[in-house]
Amino acid sequence: MNRKTIIAAAAAIIMAVPSQGQSKNFKLGQWVEIQNAIIKELNRSYVDSLPLDRIEKAGIEAMLESLDPYTMYVPEEENEDFEFMIGKTYGGIGAIIYKPGRESNVVINEPYMGSPAQKGGLRCGDEIVAIDGVSVIGLLADEATSRMKGNPGTEVVFKVKKAFGGETWQAGDTVEVKIIRERIHLPDVEYAGMLDDTTGYILQTGFTEKVSEDVRAAYYKLKSQGMKKLVLDLRGNGGGLMQEAVNIVSLFVPKGSLVVTSKGNDAVSRQEYRTITDPVDTEIPIVVLVDSGTASSSEIVSGAFQDLDRATILGSRTYGKGLVQSVRPMPYNGQLKVTTAKYYTPSGRCIQAIDYSNRNEDGSVGHIPDSLTHEFRTAHGRPVRDGGGITPDDTLSYTRYSRLVYSLVLNGIIDQYALEYGKKHESIPALEDFHFGDADYEDFVNYAIDKNFDYRSTAKAMFDQMKSELEKDGMAGQMKDQLDALEKCLNIEKREFLMLKKQEIIPFIEEEIATRYYYQEGGIRVRLRYDRQLREALTRPLIKF
Repeated sequence: MNRKTIIAAAAAIIMAVPSQGQSKNFKLGQWVEIQNAIIKELNRSYVDSLPLDRIEKAGIEAMLESLDPYTMYVPEEENEDFEFMIGKTYGGIGAIIYKPGRESNVVINEPYMGSPAQKGGLRCGDEIVAIDGVSVIGLLADEATSRMKGNPGTEVVFKVKKAFGGETWQAGDTVEVKIIRERIHLPDVEYAGMLDDTTGYILQTGFTEKVSEDVRAAYYKLKSQGMKKLVLDLRGNGGGLMQEAVNIVSLFVPKGSLVVTSKGNDAVSRQEYRTITDPVDTEIPIVVLVDSGTASSSEIVSGAFQDLDRATILGSRTYGKGLVQSVRPMPYNGQLKVTTAKYYTPSGRCIQAIDYSNRNEDGSVGHIPDSLTHEFRTAHGRPVRDGGGITPDDTLSYTRYSRLVYSLVLNGIIDQYALEYGKKHESIPALEDFHFGDADYEDFVNYAIDKNFDYRSTAKAMFDQMKSELEKDGMAGQMKDQLDALEKCLNIEKREFLMLKKQEIIPFIEEEIATRYYYQEGGIRVRLRYDRQLREALTRPLIKF
């Protein structure tokens, strides 16, 4: 090989090393330059005044949405909502309010247990007339909420029209109530109690900071009450902080166990997360309940327990969100929540669904043929597969509700009725004795039939859609007699349909009413009374590891 050839080969090698990085940076610079040029030209030439804020925000959102569903930009003005989303904390009085319109008072719908609102004597049905001397008439609900919130330790003064009498006032009197705002944290462990003499139950709805400490405390409380088996309910739990998932698994597996691995495009994002604290119990049988709403950190917990052969997973396939998000500061106090890696369970399964488009109607993982998935093995050699989400060890039957129930809930009919019920009844029996009777349900029906909501059955809604399509195709006329006959069969009066679905609707009413008198825990206890999936889970044999 001559000198010229050697020099040429060496030059090629030298040029090849940084070429990928140079190409990437060149493309970035090229598109930034193009975008800036377009914006400048639009600002100079566009026929109307250019709405820069709107089009730039829309451009950023469209760009990020093209990557994955979770990468997002948060401008400064939305930081408070973003912090609440990831931390479930805010400064305020701790109550859910209801404001029907601008010209109405603010109604206390549901105070939280132990909140400043509760300690200040506010209860369901009380009406706030003024906040710090300013009438609430003319305010929208979010404007009233903003005035009620504030820094912890600050005082807010309400004029309140009381729903019921007290020591120094009568029902309907307007009194002044001074409340000191606090840092309100909505707990992720919403309930912990005994289902029977030996079975403990923990309902966990999120993974915000220190939830693992709440799970630890709940474990010890239940253990002291005789718990010999634990049910951890992660149904509908959309996840949160990955480290809290690791901490919860740490409570029940040996120290040093691998819980999850993150893998991204750089060495920093490729990390193993192991348990670093001593467990509280490595022997107690555990059942984990999951469904299509179980996502992210919830899937880390259920996947780790399954791969380590530490718990029996029951329910339905989980959502399939295995992407790691990191929050990066942006100019002008904005924030970028960006996907930086993917999660993998101890056996090596990727939690993330194979693609973002192959989804069910509720957003969870759609059907993935085995030919596209891979088999992995748990600690004791049981086969498990990837493809997205965690497939339970055993499937539980899914409760399907009628279209009428969804309409009543989504339109707030049941919630508003419970509020009106709370205004009329100063107390209800103890939860064990509280049941919604026939006369009570008749009262609800009389209330609901005057409200505007879509009460069609699923069959009638599908018929209406089919009839509309037939009309578009010009076929409805020749089928008129048959369509009229079928429509007559499907038509059902609102009262009749409400009475037909009585047994399905009553549990939702009881839960909402119980919450008004016994706070969130009371509502959950009533919900558990009707939880058929939970009852079914308690009859299933546990996997012997």
